[in-house]
Amino acid sequence: MKKPTDPLAVLPPVPVEIRVAEQTIAITPLVLGELPAFAKAIQPFTADLAIEPDWLRLLGSHGEAMINAMSIASRQSREWIAGLALDEAVCLAQALFEVNADFFIQRVVPKLGEAVSRIGSQLSGPTPASG
Repeated sequence: MKKPTDPLAVLPPVPVEIRVAEQTIAITPLVLGELPAFAKAIQPFTADLAIEPDWLRLLGSHGEAMINAMSIASRQSREWIAGLALDEAVCLAQALFEVNADFFIQRVVPKLGEAVSRIGSQLSGPTPASG
């Protein structure tokens, strides 16, 4: 396995703190073990996600799924999320999206690209001579 050349690449992400419902929440990107439940939770509205999602529309159309996804991503109870005022829920959803979108764009996508390139190179290997 190749060692990273950027020493900062191995540091854990710095939490983003947001104040919601008189509580400070430290938001960090999802970890591997959270991804299956999160992917299942967002499945009903993944097609509706965009660069700048319409959180009010998503909450109106997919409220239960959004509450579940926000609970997983914020590591807060589902009941706590469901009890948020609408403006607080929108602010929290935006923060959760930004923290995880940044993580996936800057850290996961490049690593996946590298892996795909390596696998492609290994699969193509030397081409047999045609006879």
